[in-house]
Amino acid sequence: MANESTLSRDELDDRIAILRDNIRQLTEQAAASLGAADEDRTSDRIAEQSEELQRLIKQRDALGKK
Repeated sequence: MANESTLSRDELDDRIAILRDNIRQLTEQAAASLGAADEDRTSDRIAEQSEELQRLIKQRDALGKK
């Protein structure tokens, strides 16, 4: 994985798009899941992806302020 501090705005935008798609897919998987263990695991993954998404959005927004 590249050092996030060296990513360009375009690279950050790409990673943000990927994370948003991952969250969408995980949400669809959670909706289709029948087992509580699967649901918990998917929920944890969604939370992790959401945290990463917010971190990258903040980093991207900081680029615009410089």
